[in-house]
Amino acid sequence: QVQLVESGGGLVQAGGSLRLSCAASGRAFRSYVMGWFRQAPGKEREFISAIGRGDVNTLYADSVKGRFTISRDNAKNTVYLQMNSLKPEDTAVYYCASAARVGLTTTSELYNYWGQGTQVTVSS
Repeated sequence: QVQLVESGGGLVQAGGSLRLSCAASGRAFRSYVMGWFRQAPGKEREFISAIGRGDVNTLYADSVKGRFTISRDNAKNTVYLQMNSLKPEDTAVYYCASAARVGLTTTSELYNYWGQGTQVTVSS
């Protein structure tokens, strides 16, 4: 069982930055692929980014590439999402998730555990 707790969301003006954190319980953190997803009102959950177990391989949605950066600190059991140049369309609830697999994936069904989400609101 893995518990994930996101933090760092909030209200920011367009062009601003936020850093989301996701703290994971358990000793097996380093064995999980970690991902970030988001869901805006009335829309389906959307893949944002994923990072491999070794902090080398990363994957980004086209909508955030060049603006968002995912990273992880296995010693702290934490994954981060640095979000720069935020846009109003980035407004959503952001979720972190863990997947007990080797390869990166954008498919939400392949992630085993999910956090409760943190709200990000970008004003224009």
